[in-house]
Amino acid sequence: MSRQTLTIRLAERPKGDIVPDKVFKQEKTPAPTAADLKDNQVLLETLYLSLDPAQRGWLNDTRSYVPPVQIGEVMRGGAISRVLASTTPKFSSGDLVQNSGNTWTEVGIFPGEAVRPVSLPVGARLTDAMNVLGGTGLTAYFGMTEIGQPKSGETVVVSGAAGATGSVAAQIAKIMGARVVGICGDDEKARWLREDLGLDVALNYKDPDFRKKFAEATPDYIDVFYDNVGGEQLDMALKRANKFARFVMCGQISNYNKTEIVGPKNIGAVVTMRIRMQGFIIFDYAERWGEARKQLAQWLSEGKLQRKETIIKGGLAAAPEGLLKLFSGHNIGKMLVEVKNPDDGAKL
Repeated sequence: MSRQTLTIRLAERPKGDIVPDKVFKQEKTPAPTAADLKDNQVLLETLYLSLDPAQRGWLNDTRSYVPPVQIGEVMRGGAISRVLASTTPKFSSGDLVQNSGNTWTEVGIFPGEAVRPVSLPVGARLTDAMNVLGGTGLTAYFGMTEIGQPKSGETVVVSGAAGATGSVAAQIAKIMGARVVGICGDDEKARWLREDLGLDVALNYKDPDFRKKFAEATPDYIDVFYDNVGGEQLDMALKRANKFARFVMCGQISNYNKTEIVGPKNIGAVVTMRIRMQGFIIFDYAERWGEARKQLAQWLSEGKLQRKETIIKGGLAAAPEGLLKLFSGHNIGKMLVEVKNPDDGAKL
């Protein structure tokens, strides 16, 4: 009997919050084998899936930096996988790799150009490849160093500071000498930001006194705002912006599941305070990824960067529910789905 593989496809586009059983369809089919490979292809078994807020945007049929996931298509994302077979000399059976594309499958065939080796510095763990040394770290690095450009003594505010990207961005701002205020969604996360990551102030936006504490935390106003959340927090930051502040527009997670988008009422501050507000994606800096990974790895090995992960167990079947949990603040740091324990042997 041939081996079966679980695959998850987009069944319908969500309206508002993701309803996992409606939005996604799970199916079991015969797994591809080495005999199915064509030139320059690799057969991979998925070990970890990355869960990222951007994936919610890919479910919408709207113009963006990548085409939307199509109805019936295997869900897209980043993954850490193990090579089962290869027709390219770049990879051999047993290699650990990172791959992108339609990765929500236990076993799949991918083009060689969609796969790259996992390369880790001493002391790093496998999941760092999709966390502080992966797209998460790259997003934080380029957003903060290229757009935010904090100077010593300036005040940097990071929304979503206990999330995957925000936690790295906040630490980079500290490394660059800034005073850093992090915004998060509960007191446990706030303690982590202060005690483990060394932020100067950490605020819980669910605190009844949040607005008052936000003003008290920015007495000299905001020089850099690294925004992962949008909505009300962006509006508050605009009101507290310093002259010539830089607003790094990384994400708008508070609006991704809303049918009516909440926009900033204080947008006029962009003019009066001469704010530079810039969005970006890491593809803009693709030629410099190597440089960034080298610096992030150095900071990690020196203990200047801390990281945390929230790993969803239960295999690939848990991925749709995990994506929903990402938007309810379930995670501290990077959220991943463990599809298969990497210590379990490869199985053809």
